[in-house]
Amino acid sequence: MGFISPLFWRLVPMLVVMGMIFYLSHQPGDSLYLPALPGLDKACHLAIYALLALTILWYFASGRQKPPGMVVLQTILFCLIFGLSDEFHQSYIPYRSVSIFDLLADLAGAILACSLWWRSSRLRRAMASWYLCLVRATSRNLS
Repeated sequence: MGFISPLFWRLVPMLVVMGMIFYLSHQPGDSLYLPALPGLDKACHLAIYALLALTILWYFASGRQKPPGMVVLQTILFCLIFGLSDEFHQSYIPYRSVSIFDLLADLAGAILACSLWWRSSRLRRAMASWYLCLVRATSRNLS
């Protein structure tokens, strides 16, 4: 069995969340059934992009010595670009449309997650320890 780098395993959560977003965005608008609660759509955008931002933070921040401000900036820009591509993708799906408000909710989710990460040394330490566990587990496969 070959060695799989910790870099690959750090990418997996981010790719899974991105795949979930793509799958949900690819559903025709007439097949999406959300309860008729005001703002629920935007709350869903905010939540999934906050989750995406956390997975990106884990990728960018784990195992590297980058300034936290750079990590936050990269994460927010990545989420913004992915949100733009998601809205563009939705423009080709039946009964879906592009919404600047969806993009703003996506951006708000990314900013919220980055703010929590920035302010919480406990969260940063937890993410770093997950990374160290991953490195140890994958390095055992070498022996």
